[in-house]
Amino acid sequence: MNAPASSSRLAALLHLESRPVAVAFSDAPLAGLTRIDKSAASGCSYWKLAAEGRSFYTEAQDHWGCPVGSHTHNVPMPPEKQKELEGMVGTMVQLEYIRMEEIPQIPQRRKPMKIASYAPLDAATFPPDAVLVRGNARAIMLLAEAAAAAGAPVHEGVMGRPTCAFIPVTADHGQAAASAGCIGNRVYTGLRDDEMYFSIPGAQLERVIAKLETIVRANTELESFHRQRRAAAS
Repeated sequence: MNAPASSSRLAALLHLESRPVAVAFSDAPLAGLTRIDKSAASGCSYWKLAAEGRSFYTEAQDHWGCPVGSHTHNVPMPPEKQKELEGMVGTMVQLEYIRMEEIPQIPQRRKPMKIASYAPLDAATFPPDAVLVRGNARAIMLLAEAAAAAGAPVHEGVMGRPTCAFIPVTADHGQAAASAGCIGNRVYTGLRDDEMYFSIPGAQLERVIAKLETIVRANTELESFHRQRRAAAS
């Protein structure tokens, strides 16, 4: 995989303002990466750091700041953090933000997390399990169409809370997925109201980008066609 070229093609075709991020899971630290110097308040905060140009790895305890993210990433937690997760879930249920019966349905990585590595895609020195793309609704529309056209497995529908739930869907199950995000992610990453995410399995990245070029060209032609048709009907 030519990571810099892939990142450049994604940015140019989708007019991205944020750099795509490579994420990988492993049992031991990957060569050339150093551990994050300070644990973040949420796992998705690491996406923001990577998009800003940092390459690093995290250990399980670096994800304890977010009990929900620890759950989706299957991070082993000490008893006090497990109680914090239970308390947070209880608050969400009381607020009618989530129903208790929904909890078991939230995607979770199969294996307990040991090491999670992050880097901007254009500087990634490791093969990613997932590539995270942040963009506006049009960009995500184009990526979803490209993934489907490329024959990549695509998760049905648009995922919502918690945003980090689309990581196991892509990294473990090999499915591309769109996410509308969640309020926690928007706070921690600065995701704008008009932005969403799309995750691409690393193994499918080149196929999706190749098809994306065709999809972007087709949409440009179809947009012109539909504008002319609308004008003729006015």
